[in-house]
Amino acid sequence: MIYLILVCFIVLLVVGPSYWVKHTMEKYSEPADRYSFTGAQLARDLLDQANLQHIRVEVTESGDHYDPLEKVVRLTRDKFNGRSLTAIAVAAHEVGHAIQDQDNYPLFALRTRLVQWVAPVEKLGAGILMLTPVIMTILRSPAAGLLFLVGGILTLGSATLVHALTLPMELNASFARALPMLERKRYLIDGDLPHARRLLNAAAWTYVAASLMTLLNIARWWAILRR
Repeated sequence: MIYLILVCFIVLLVVGPSYWVKHTMEKYSEPADRYSFTGAQLARDLLDQANLQHIRVEVTESGDHYDPLEKVVRLTRDKFNGRSLTAIAVAAHEVGHAIQDQDNYPLFALRTRLVQWVAPVEKLGAGILMLTPVIMTILRSPAAGLLFLVGGILTLGSATLVHALTLPMELNASFARALPMLERKRYLIDGDLPHARRLLNAAAWTYVAASLMTLLNIARWWAILRR
């Protein structure tokens, strides 16, 4: 019984944040035409006000983000063309990252370096996990498989660790950069401020919530190998 409760708690801890972020984003995606301007138009206006005319705003299929190497704010199509409160809040959050980059915000610089380091390590971890059953079959040694599994866990779990460590940077982008800009120029419709706060909080937790889901993949591999 205690084991079952522990498993349920772990699953809730991993899945809960992801569900909350997704639910919050979807909740404020309607009405879709709440604002007279799109997320892309807002991003462009905020960037221009911050003297960041050289930073582009582009549509992407790989998730909303700011690319510090290419100097581009990238928004998914629903945010780029969207006029919902979600589109507005997410666009402002990503511009917040661009301003962090301009200001040489220490945590943003750290996160950029860590992400560059984690990307190849994650790929290595995924490869290790895929090869683990083969290694165990060839060597007929559970210890060898366990070694590879531990390596995979460490590498795949690195993304979760990085995003957790840099959560303060995400919160700074939302509440020290994006929200003041939205309030200062009165972009938000009356009554939308509390909802925008929830959205900006969800935007800050997006990467942490997504990376936590990798823990479920690790647990799945562990269950397969123990059969």
